[in-house]
Amino acid sequence: QVQLVQSGGGLVQAGGSLRLSCASSEPTFSGFAVAWFRQAPGKEREIVAAIEWYDNTFYVDSVKGRFTISRDNAKNAVNLQMNSLNTKDTAVYYCAAHPFDGSRWPLKEFDYWGQGTRVTVSS
Repeated sequence: QVQLVQSGGGLVQAGGSLRLSCASSEPTFSGFAVAWFRQAPGKEREIVAAIEWYDNTFYVDSVKGRFTISRDNAKNAVNLQMNSLNTKDTAVYYCAAHPFDGSRWPLKEFDYWGQGTRVTVSS
């Protein structure tokens, strides 16, 4: 069973930055597709950013130019660097991962999920 361990998050003022990390002990994690989702209070979960098996990256329009998803293969992790945060970014953020198994992108579902981490942006 692949476990994803999230770190980072917390409270930051608008305009500030945070970095989220999603790490795994799975030796092949660098070849997984990984996405970051978020769910704000009273709203549906939405995908924020993703890096697929060939390292192409995708972002929801609302975070383009502010968020960057990247792999840190030395740490077997995928990071989400979040800059110029605003109050609309307040949510619980989840990472999700899916191995290379012949599935087509975009994925309809991810096999493995992190525990979630809260990001609060104050005005």
